[in-house]
Amino acid sequence: MKKRPFLMALALLGAIFLFFLVLIYLLAGFMGRTTSFPLGEKVGVVEVLGVITSSKKTIEHLNQFKKDDSVKAIVLRIESPGGGVGPSQEIHDEVRKLAEVKPVVVSMGSVGASGGYYVAVPARRIFANAGTITGSIGVIMEFTSVQELLGKIGLSSQVVKSGQHKDIGSPLREMTEEDRTILQGVIDDVHVQFVHAVAEGRGLPVEEVASLADGRIFTGRQAMEAGLVDDLGNMQDAVVAAAEYAGLDGEPRIVYPPKDKGEVLEYFIQEAVSGFGRGLQERTGTGLQFLWPGVE
Repeated sequence: MKKRPFLMALALLGAIFLFFLVLIYLLAGFMGRTTSFPLGEKVGVVEVLGVITSSKKTIEHLNQFKKDDSVKAIVLRIESPGGGVGPSQEIHDEVRKLAEVKPVVVSMGSVGASGGYYVAVPARRIFANAGTITGSIGVIMEFTSVQELLGKIGLSSQVVKSGQHKDIGSPLREMTEEDRTILQGVIDDVHVQFVHAVAEGRGLPVEEVASLADGRIFTGRQAMEAGLVDDLGNMQDAVVAAAEYAGLDGEPRIVYPPKDKGEVLEYFIQEAVSGFGRGLQERTGTGLQFLWPGVE
């Protein structure tokens, strides 16, 4: 009889422990979208989705997995036509640093082109589907002129500037040949950077990459023949390969970075504002872009 209170207390503690264990599992699944219980050695998945307008979150996720000793390898899932030069280069550099300490494998979805391809090249191995759109190694700047439209409605602009080219690329005046020469020089320099990044990441001669870097797109199968990707395969193939590089046995455990959305109202406001900003940037096309414009 005296043992019953002890057994009941033990059972109660066990029930509480089980409750919190289940709660942790559910929260981990909601926040991190884990496909298995987030304990033990695992493969981390970082997603690069849509037009690349910022590198902040992606770099945070890469560094999180870099510091997490339980994450033994990383799969970079890319579904992107590219985007801004700066953010693409920043992500590329972080992937390269991460690949020096942990295996990084890339899985491309429908599109992994231009900046989407740029961020992939430092990885140990790149998977693409046979029909993935990739490549588009090049740089683009687009400008819209509204000068004639303003003239038709009786509006004109007055610009005060510190130098002749301070308003270069302005939609309020025609582009001069000197403007075009300056902009072309900037594009050519960034293009060379792209070519060298691909050559270094893929272990290819610069001349060979340069011959492919005229902005053309490739299917996954064409890209593999050209040496731009390593294998044809899907996301699961990339996960299995990453686990093998890390020496993990059995079915690979997968973990995604936790979502940090904050308060619900704040989240929706932030999403609306950032969505508007992204849409505006995509439509205006300002600034240097590692972007394949075939995806709207």
